[in-house]
Amino acid sequence: MHNHFDCHDLLGSLSDYLDGEARQELCRAIETHMAECPNCRIVVDTLKKTIYLVHATAESQLPDDVRARLYKTLELTDYLK
Repeated sequence: MHNHFDCHDLLGSLSDYLDGEARQELCRAIETHMAECPNCRIVVDTLKKTIYLVHATAESQLPDDVRARLYKTLELTDYLK
């Protein structure tokens, strides 16, 4: 049976996981959970794609208003230059 409390706990560690800074046992726990939980797998996949897009557009000439809207939507306004 799927326990949503596990979702909350594991998703709270995603930043370290995606940055490659999580402990090995936490990585295994997240990967095991994602194998059993399609909702969390979607969240992680979407977050990976979002990170990729932010990094890809950071080097390009993205219009300031588009960049501001993107960062606001992703709650990253503290990182706007």
